[in-house]
Amino acid sequence: MAQRTHLGDADCSIAQALDVVGDWWTLLIVRDAARGLHRFEEFQRELGVSRKVLAERLKLLVEAGVLTREPYRERPVRHEYRLTPRGRGLLPVLVALQDWGDAWVLGEGEMTATTQEASREAERVHGLRGRRVPELLLPDRFGELRDPVAADTPFTVLYCFPGAYARAESYPPGWAGIPGAKGCTLESCTYRDQLAAFTAAGATVHGVSTQRPDEQRAFAEAERLRFPLLSDADLGLTAALRLPTFRAAGVSRIKRLTLVLDRERTVREVFYPIRDIEASVTAALAAVQAAG
Repeated sequence: MAQRTHLGDADCSIAQALDVVGDWWTLLIVRDAARGLHRFEEFQRELGVSRKVLAERLKLLVEAGVLTREPYRERPVRHEYRLTPRGRGLLPVLVALQDWGDAWVLGEGEMTATTQEASREAERVHGLRGRRVPELLLPDRFGELRDPVAADTPFTVLYCFPGAYARAESYPPGWAGIPGAKGCTLESCTYRDQLAAFTAAGATVHGVSTQRPDEQRAFAEAERLRFPLLSDADLGLTAALRLPTFRAAGVSRIKRLTLVLDRERTVREVFYPIRDIEASVTAALAAVQAAG
């Protein structure tokens, strides 16, 4: 078994969890596995860690049940490492760490649903251009699992929003005072009204938030939306793409941003931060039309 120091507090769940993932390399491996990296060489290239250290950390995570080791080639034998349900349970931890880092290390510690144009957070999000979205499934508002990337159209417009509700009293307290949070209804309704133009340009529109499917269903029915809303309540897409988040009413929420993807799951265009909601919808349509 990989060498590590065991923490003595047997009754503290934090101490016991750190016994598994307290080393910084282990959490970075989990981060990259969530992003769709699975092979030893991919982890080493991304992390720049020595082969010895990487092998030890992978072994530890497999023994702890965070990763599973699966063969993908027989001669010579090669293995892939994939997150188990126990490993996916760490995704909210990663998102919370990133949120804290964005707010308190890279930012000023203020709760906001947006950022500055020249921020390192915006630079990270714009760095998604050219990246592939890993294969994953999200529940739609009826609970049916869907791929966030459409297979039957050349492009997908994936607009991520903090949260939208059918009734005004359902919004978290102080929602309108959080910079960038207000405007989710306007955004969804603008996509609804422009849906025919997106369809004509060869694009499927998907909305994504971390709300529960029943909350999304109530909102979609109230606003007569004719395209899918997908729930990332488990933070799988958020962690995979390292999307920026903030917390409100005890829930991690995606900051407002839009991605234009092609059929090969590659991010072609990024819009973040979004200051003018209606203009961002127009810009997403123009990006699809130009790419087509």
